[in-house]
Amino acid sequence: MVTAVAQRLLSQRKQVDDTLAHFSLNRDQLRVVRDKMRVELERGLRKDSHSSASVKMLPAFVFQTPDGTERGKYLALDLGGTNFRVLVVKIRSGIRKSVRMYNKIYAIPHEIMQGTGEELFDHIVHCISDFLDYMGMKNTRLPLGFTFSFPCRQTGIDKVNLVSWTKGFKATDCEDHDVVDMLRDAIKRRNEFDLDIVAVVNDTVGTMMTCAYEDSKCEIGLIAGTGSNVCYMEDMRNIETVEGDEGQMCVNTEWGGFGENGCIEDIRTKFDREVDEGSLNSGKQRFEKMTSGMYLGEIVRQILIDLTKRGLLFRGRITEPLKTRGIFETKFLSQIERFISTYTLIIALMHLQSLGSTCDDSIIVKEVCGAVSHRAAQLCGAGMAAIVEKIRENRGLEHLEITVGVDGTLYKLHPHFSRVLKDTVRDLAPKCTVSFVLSEDGSGKGAALITAVARRYCGGAQQQIDKYLYSMRFSDETLLEIMSRFRRELEKGLSQDTNPTATVKMLPTFVRSIPDGTEKGDFIALDLGGSNFRILRVKVSHEKKQTVQMETEIYDTPEDIIHGSGTRLFDHVAECLGDFMEKHKIKDKKLPVGFTFSFPCAQTKLDEGILLTWTKRFKASGVEGMDVVKLLNKAIKKRGVRFTDIMAVVNDTVGTMMTCGFDDHRCEVGIIIGTGTNACYMEEMRHIELVEGDEGRMCINTEWGAFGDDGMLEDIRTDFDRDIDRGSLNPGKQLFEKMVSGMYMGELVRLILVKMAREGLLFEGRITPELLTKGKFETKHISAIEKSKEGLSKAKEILARLGVEPSADDCIAVQHVCAIVSFRSASLVAATLAAILTRLKDNKHVPRLKTTVGIDGSLYKMHPQYARRLHKTVRRLVPECDVRFLLSESGSGKGAAMVTAWAYRLADQTRQIAETLAQFKLSKEQLLEVKRRMKVEIENGLKKDTQDKATVKMLPTYVRQTPDGTGIL
Repeated sequence: MVTAVAQRLLSQRKQVDDTLAHFSLNRDQLRVVRDKMRVELERGLRKDSHSSASVKMLPAFVFQTPDGTERGKYLALDLGGTNFRVLVVKIRSGIRKSVRMYNKIYAIPHEIMQGTGEELFDHIVHCISDFLDYMGMKNTRLPLGFTFSFPCRQTGIDKVNLVSWTKGFKATDCEDHDVVDMLRDAIKRRNEFDLDIVAVVNDTVGTMMTCAYEDSKCEIGLIAGTGSNVCYMEDMRNIETVEGDEGQMCVNTEWGGFGENGCIEDIRTKFDREVDEGSLNSGKQRFEKMTSGMYLGEIVRQILIDLTKRGLLFRGRITEPLKTRGIFETKFLSQIERFISTYTLIIALMHLQSLGSTCDDSIIVKEVCGAVSHRAAQLCGAGMAAIVEKIRENRGLEHLEITVGVDGTLYKLHPHFSRVLKDTVRDLAPKCTVSFVLSEDGSGKGAALITAVARRYCGGAQQQIDKYLYSMRFSDETLLEIMSRFRRELEKGLSQDTNPTATVKMLPTFVRSIPDGTEKGDFIALDLGGSNFRILRVKVSHEKKQTVQMETEIYDTPEDIIHGSGTRLFDHVAECLGDFMEKHKIKDKKLPVGFTFSFPCAQTKLDEGILLTWTKRFKASGVEGMDVVKLLNKAIKKRGVRFTDIMAVVNDTVGTMMTCGFDDHRCEVGIIIGTGTNACYMEEMRHIELVEGDEGRMCINTEWGAFGDDGMLEDIRTDFDRDIDRGSLNPGKQLFEKMVSGMYMGELVRLILVKMAREGLLFEGRITPELLTKGKFETKHISAIEKSKEGLSKAKEILARLGVEPSADDCIAVQHVCAIVSFRSASLVAATLAAILTRLKDNKHVPRLKTTVGIDGSLYKMHPQYARRLHKTVRRLVPECDVRFLLSESGSGKGAAMVTAWAYRLADQTRQIAETLAQFKLSKEQLLEVKRRMKVEIENGLKKDTQDKATVKMLPTYVRQTPDGTGIL
């Protein structure tokens, strides 16, 4: 009998051990987890794999850790679980640096957590209002940092879209929405106070910053509590999802999603799957469900139920409490593993679970808790090893010393979790010495520190951005909406019915093809589109291969001529042309001429252009509504210059497309991003209702600078844009161009700087006469200031010329403003270009478009970041298009020559055809002579004596009459 009992006990023991063996991970398994985590980290950082990576590696837009110089008073919010905390944080710098905090904790009821987003944020604002009353600070406008501990996608430190709820939250209408906007809307609804929201951060980032304030080596944040997550400082050059290559940025890994792609299925147990299937977000956050406090207790409960069902525990009796989901809290794991005596453990189990527990039961329960928590710590250790090894390799170090800031109840309260975590990291990352520092003050302090660092980093600019410039930074969703609006305007401009009301006029250019390699000849090209007027002689020859030779002269167009009469303007052009022909000794040659005229024109043929409206500061009278080709011909004839008539008038965008099309025959889009901005592209004739014909294609000059003139862009225009428009020569016109082109960007920055200075945020509130002078801050200054290495010194130099004595923080702020303004321009141009690309793709009915875009313009060429920003944004907005961006090195003059060559060839072909067909054209006299001769021949054919010689034989048929209607069959 004793033997039988012993065997039964041994069998039960083996079954328990076999069940728990699934939670025991050996060194090789942990190495595999580490290596898989490393792969997912890399995939999350790369642009091409980010969308499918389970570890999202979300940029946090925190570029520095505290350096001890932070100071000031800040409001901090901390939302990450059922408790919401509001704090005032006072930071003192210097020798006596310190942080003092005052806070209140508010509960988030379950019905609010799973209600509507509006209810949740109204509750948050109610709590803030109560706290401000409690602190007597209702009328104090403090910088605010918001710790929001859920997976978010950030496009700026205060632009944060919730990706998905976790940790039991399910409030509706929040996912894919901006957290800051929702908070601001709730504050407006309450209408009791205002807040200066500077930064939104994850709790891991807040934890890292809190610990970094005490330990400068802290560059990693770990949360091991209700949730599980890590952030760390990554090199910018590795973060492909954001702009910039210099310095570092904190990345919120969101490693809780690790395994969602199935890569850790081999170590997940049936209990993990049961917990996942019973959760609010089944299939998501699989790593977090194996490692975080919210789920470990539930895993233990599932194991206890399984063992009980098999008669291995609690005498096979499953009580009601044990059936209740969530009743076995993770804190019980910590308590059970902390008990030393079996007796006290039995009492604890009976109290917690209302179970009649035995001594053996208590031992098994303790082992279950130990196995689950030990595995959780090991998995966190393996993930941490992957991160510290990546940092070491980033820096090219043989050995790395680094500190991890940690927060979370699991790490703090569990008796063994921290030790197992550290041992695992030490074993799997032997070339790294990793210290773990506990965050005593939570992530709320970190949010305040991030706010302080952000303000220091931007020298006050961040506060200004909150008030004014946050609306200049667009999410991809906003850009896709702009892209959709522009696509509709394209279609309106092409339709005969809606063209009169369309802002994007879609002007036919009568250029029907791009260069095909057969062009040749000697041409003159005129290029008028700004204060500089360019004349070129372009020789296109065919020897072994097609070559182009160009001779160029640039002539200034004085302001008084730009704003004078049309007669003076075109006389000036003719005078420059005469000078050019004298200089190049071609005054006696009759060369075909192409005219690049970079203003909106209506054309009914290639050599006619009716000016619709002046742009780019031009205001010459008597030209709008006139054919510029006739005006120029008249001025040239008045001067007596000999040349072939102007063969073609083209826009500079068309010239750019043709120039690039000469080198790449796939080029079918032309863009100018310089003093002005515009685009053209090759449209299907069947869609162009403004001209006759359905066959082939024709280049359309979109004149997209007027996009928004009907109010369509009012929701994204700022007060600064409106000020620029009111002060322009053409108020209410070319509104898109005024938001993106080089002619206006410098002035936009100047207005922002003046506003910031007036509010005391820049230059210690000093405003100089130079800074108040319109046009003193040029777009070329933006390009100089945004250069990565010498940008700040350039900012200081430029500001000094404006009479300002800027501090280092002022220079950083101005650089930041320039970046936002230029980035907005690149983003808007990318959205409109993306609309054209999708139209080309749809026209061709192809699943993937391969095309080339020809680009010219000083802003695109000279700005150090513009081109890269434009390219990346376009590729992000239209991933189904493979776009090559080709810079026009020769300008649009060469393109005008290409169009002229095509037109000249077409005219020559037309002439040859006309000469051939002329032989078939008969005059009236000739036709009368044919009639006379035919009459003679008819008579000869009827006479017997001449019939043999007649050419018209007049043969009898013996049919003597035509039917008269009386015949009977």
